[in-house]
Amino acid sequence: MTVAQRFETFLENIKITSEQSKDGETKHGGVRACLNKYYYNSTSETVNSLLVGSWGKHTRIRPPRDIDVMFVLPYSVYQRLETRPGNKQSQLLQEVKSVLAKTYTTTTMRADGQVVVVPFVSYAVEVVPAFKLDNGKYWICDTNGGGKYKTTDPDAEASALSTSDTNTVGKTRHLIRMMKKWQSYGTVPLKSFCIELLAADFLASWQYRDKTMVYYDYMIRDFLKYLIGKANGYVFVPGTSEFVLLSDGWKSRAESADARAVKACEYEAGNYPTLAGEEWQKIFGTYIPIS
Repeated sequence: MTVAQRFETFLENIKITSEQSKDGETKHGGVRACLNKYYYNSTSETVNSLLVGSWGKHTRIRPPRDIDVMFVLPYSVYQRLETRPGNKQSQLLQEVKSVLAKTYTTTTMRADGQVVVVPFVSYAVEVVPAFKLDNGKYWICDTNGGGKYKTTDPDAEASALSTSDTNTVGKTRHLIRMMKKWQSYGTVPLKSFCIELLAADFLASWQYRDKTMVYYDYMIRDFLKYLIGKANGYVFVPGTSEFVLLSDGWKSRAESADARAVKACEYEAGNYPTLAGEEWQKIFGTYIPIS
């Protein structure tokens, strides 16, 4: 098995199936239609909302994860909440939760932080209530510290990722998807959003970014080395002045994976594909083939 064959098979193995895709579309479509019915008297499964996160950016993997939906509320809802005392953001999340609960009567939901979580058996749909601003960005809830709105720009995030993916001939999404499998297999306490931002930053200057899958073993090895160097650093969020602190709770797992990737690359170069495959599986699990 060549390096290209191994990683092509790996990427195919972590793609969600057509059945999983259809199931997810049904789930998030139903949630969006429910909110549209209440707030806009519409049965549309798409308007006044957008997919964000892995479903919106095409970086999803299997087994299926959460589906993130940003639902844009009418300005009148903001005006109504502004007349109330207390934590307005918490009240907004509770309102959205109660609207959904009338349809999903047997589903136990929760509303905290920034989202309302609808935990279906196969997927959890996480709803982010939002208000669209005149500049095209959005206000979303943050219920912590008495409550406030924070600015986000999902269009800028998606555009930055797509630009990186184009400039690297598809490597950005490939790297994100593979490292998310490492994250889940190794229980790595590093957020998927951070992996996304770090992957694009790394690939912007990686010397083999325009090469074929023959270099994917080097890509994993070099990204892990880069990642270790980012411990206790930060990444900037596209479209806003926000930055995300990275801490270092994941560093030891990255160091272990890096050592295995170095060994796997040596085995690949020495034409010991089975030994290389065994090392890759210590990083990614059985989704990546041995031979």
